[in-house]
Amino acid sequence: MKKSLDGRWAVSPSEGIAIQRELSHEVIRRWSGGGINLVAGADVHFPSKSRALAAVTILTYPDLELIEYKSLESDCRFPYIPGLLSFREIPALIDVFDSLDRIPDLVLCDGQGIAHPRALGLASHLGIELDIPTVGCAKSPLFGAFREPGTERGARSPIKDKSGKTIGTVLRTRNGTKPIYVSIGHLIDLRTAVRYVLSCTPRFRIPEPLRTAHRLASGNLHDT
Repeated sequence: MKKSLDGRWAVSPSEGIAIQRELSHEVIRRWSGGGINLVAGADVHFPSKSRALAAVTILTYPDLELIEYKSLESDCRFPYIPGLLSFREIPALIDVFDSLDRIPDLVLCDGQGIAHPRALGLASHLGIELDIPTVGCAKSPLFGAFREPGTERGARSPIKDKSGKTIGTVLRTRNGTKPIYVSIGHLIDLRTAVRYVLSCTPRFRIPEPLRTAHRLASGNLHDT
């Protein structure tokens, strides 16, 4: 798997912003049309300010059966700064992806893709690092204007930047629940991203790969 920064993670916030602006031009916003057999979820928890616990789960698609999972705890040296979370979380996630036996066809990330002030949220940054299609599936908005979609499952509305360009979708994944915020990560288009996110969300608000990754990171994967 590709790693574009080659270990350049120990950067200042201003350097991180410059890197995001540079890497945003590398985001590929189109889908190859390839088949999806394995979908991963990626999530990071922080047991303390200086430790990161990264978790990745891999599920079959479209059956969504969990077939592989792994979590690793490591040092975390970058501070919590909204808009720069990739520098805090991706080093830990890369260690987990490197340890997996399987390479997923698609990764759903708990964070933003291009719906980001510099068009390079965690999902986009991770996709470039791994050279794998990624989608940002955030539980709350970060950037852009939108209207609330309808209350039924599948209802959606566009997220737009200041120029009026669509950068994401507010998606209702379950009747009467809060929506999630979907945006292109890398190597995918928005329509395809929304389709896969919705098909990976058969019962709950959060897509199943991300839900299992969250449970793994919090130590609750095997709770009934």
